[in-house]
Amino acid sequence: MKVHEYQAKEILSRYNVAVPRGKVAFSADQAYAAAKELNGTVVVKAQIHAGGRGKGTFNDGFKGGVKLAKTADEAAEYAKKMLGNVLVTHQTGPAGKEVQKVYITEASDIQKEYYLGIVLDRARQMNVIMSSTEGGVEIEKVAAEAPDKILKTWVDPLLGLQPYQARQVAFGLGFTGEAFKECVKLVSALYKAHEETDSTLTEINPLVLTKEGHVVALDAKMNFDDNALYRHPDIHEMRDLSEEDPLEIEASKFDLNYIRLDGDIACMVNGAGLAMATMDVIKLEGGEPANFLDVGGGATTERVKNAFRILLSDKHVKAVLINIFGGIVRCDVIAEGVIAAAKEIGVKLPVVVRLQGTNVDKGKEMLKASGLKFSVADNLKQAAQMAVASVK
Repeated sequence: MKVHEYQAKEILSRYNVAVPRGKVAFSADQAYAAAKELNGTVVVKAQIHAGGRGKGTFNDGFKGGVKLAKTADEAAEYAKKMLGNVLVTHQTGPAGKEVQKVYITEASDIQKEYYLGIVLDRARQMNVIMSSTEGGVEIEKVAAEAPDKILKTWVDPLLGLQPYQARQVAFGLGFTGEAFKECVKLVSALYKAHEETDSTLTEINPLVLTKEGHVVALDAKMNFDDNALYRHPDIHEMRDLSEEDPLEIEASKFDLNYIRLDGDIACMVNGAGLAMATMDVIKLEGGEPANFLDVGGGATTERVKNAFRILLSDKHVKAVLINIFGGIVRCDVIAEGVIAAAKEIGVKLPVVVRLQGTNVDKGKEMLKASGLKFSVADNLKQAAQMAVASVK
């Protein structure tokens, strides 16, 4: 689950991470009041679940989702231009995202910008703190153009962050004196926040050194482990459904792991690894997957029916590929769900089914005897070829 910048800063401030003062606004009048309260030059920041806001462009041609306002009137004017407008950045794709709220935050007199982030290194099975003197730009760009400028500090999950490691980060960024102490304190607080909230990504870009000599998290991004949200009801309440795909929201109601993509061949698979392999084979055969959908190992007829309905709700879908390995769930149960869904919804698109495992022959017989136009494949390669051919 993702949260907005203002929400991430609210969480981080609980852990004493230094962040600028700020208030969220849902209207130009609220933006004006917030700027007045902050009593000085402020920054008006569009709040969407995507990066690159400062370099983004709105649908009406207005440029930049991050604006410096020297007066409350100017802050209100920027908010008026942003709210209800669609912002397009390199992360939103061409469709962009509608701005429904802005964050009014006090401006900082910046001396230098840095990058600081925490993420799980799956290869080493431990969190890694990534830091760089190249702040204010995408870390992917730094990694591609100047990988030597990214410093990595791995944290043993049993020992936790050690004081010397926080100092290591501050030394690596070149801090000295009081700024060094502030950086050490911030790194320690940030790591504690990351761990205790079950965050999967905590990113400060930029971390800044102000001309007054203070180290401040100027921006903040946090993503959280969905499976741990039951431990954090306060964070779960921060979920903004307007930022999520409607079909993904619908799928979550039935505990379906669904991610919408840009292609036209819908996939229903059990198991995340098999789902990714299915998408790879579709690509290999010249097609484009429309989604990732894992119905899980314990799929029932009702669950399959709901999955099928969600797949067909995507107007870009031109064919469906069902790839099921019947281990925990039997192939005849899957076939029963597919047939029931197809009859209930009135499927007119080509449906290719590949079944393997428990009761596979019975499942195939059910599909062929259903009276519906299912194409039954013997293996994954053949299934992908059939799906791609039906689209073309």
